[in-house]
Amino acid sequence: MSLTGNWSYPTAMKFGAGRIKELPDACAAAGIRKPLLVTDKGLADLPVTHATLDIMEAAGLGRGMFSDVDPNPNEKNLDAGVAAYKAGGHDGVVAFGGGSGLDLGKMVAFMAGQSRPVWDFEDVGDWWTRADADAIAPIVAVPTTAGTGSEVGRASVITNSESHVKKIIFHPKVLPSVVICDPELTVGMPKFITAGTGLDAFAHCVEAFSSPHYHPMSQGIALEGMRLVIDNLPRAYADGTDIEARANMMSAAAMGATAFQKGLGAIHALSHPIGAVYNTHHGTTNAVCMPAVLEMNAPVIKDRFDLAAPYLGITGGFDGFREFVQAFNDSLGIPRKLREMGVGDDRIDELSAMALEDPSCGGNPVELTLDNLKGLFRAVI
Repeated sequence: MSLTGNWSYPTAMKFGAGRIKELPDACAAAGIRKPLLVTDKGLADLPVTHATLDIMEAAGLGRGMFSDVDPNPNEKNLDAGVAAYKAGGHDGVVAFGGGSGLDLGKMVAFMAGQSRPVWDFEDVGDWWTRADADAIAPIVAVPTTAGTGSEVGRASVITNSESHVKKIIFHPKVLPSVVICDPELTVGMPKFITAGTGLDAFAHCVEAFSSPHYHPMSQGIALEGMRLVIDNLPRAYADGTDIEARANMMSAAAMGATAFQKGLGAIHALSHPIGAVYNTHHGTTNAVCMPAVLEMNAPVIKDRFDLAAPYLGITGGFDGFREFVQAFNDSLGIPRKLREMGVGDDRIDELSAMALEDPSCGGNPVELTLDNLKGLFRAVI
């Protein structure tokens, strides 16, 4: 193992119940006078969003909103968002919502001042240096789910609507200037979203912990993130108003996205093409894929999970952990197979080819090939 790495840690975070009231201060700190709040279609009409727009308006920031955002956002959503940003004369973005709202909001701020197409900035080599860094608008991120951790990320996942491929668009200045993590905003999440987003955070921690790359800080964060999910997701699922459990899940989400600087793996390599082709919920897809991926990676990751299991309150080392994951999924209403989510087995060759191209492959502890990916797709579908 090479003991080298390029490490970066998240941004300024205002964490705690009720802190959405500090949104005007966060905008001022980021230098934003006329923000565009970007969120998804499902959130646009909910009380939590209207209350946030009221806070903006009362502070003289207006109540500009763009919400034409799909669950797996694409470049058409992005073009429409940039058009709304320019038409409204905005000078920054409040990215508000779950992964889709956060990812698209970050990209609106990024692309509003660029002249090249978004695909020119895919997370490949040094492509990010093609962007005009001075033209990137400031971002305040406000998560309303506890899952992706996109609020502390320097990239967004955007689906190409023509090729149905999810692309990771990266730039260091896409990292939000200020994050407001207010667990009260997550109280209204329905059970299936609480489960799916929470298991997305869990998948980030599990894959980061499994990744072979050298990053001891991420390793520690991934371990504690797993513990927080195991201890708190069942509570938040059973009682959506349990603010302590909601707060710990919000921490776990940010921790998962911080930890996966160390790498993701086959879970995400599988779920990205499935989500792009079948429009499935990302976190739920990750959860269905996890048991089969743990099985495949077992020879390489067994020892580290043998050590982790007692801290996580799980007996039986790695084997106990793997059994726990399936039981955990079952207890949260997660399907056992993707077929139950509308995924067929007629496109396995195509999905496997897409998975092999996914950047997540590089962080898997077992080298991914067309053959073992096809086997994984058969197992999870």
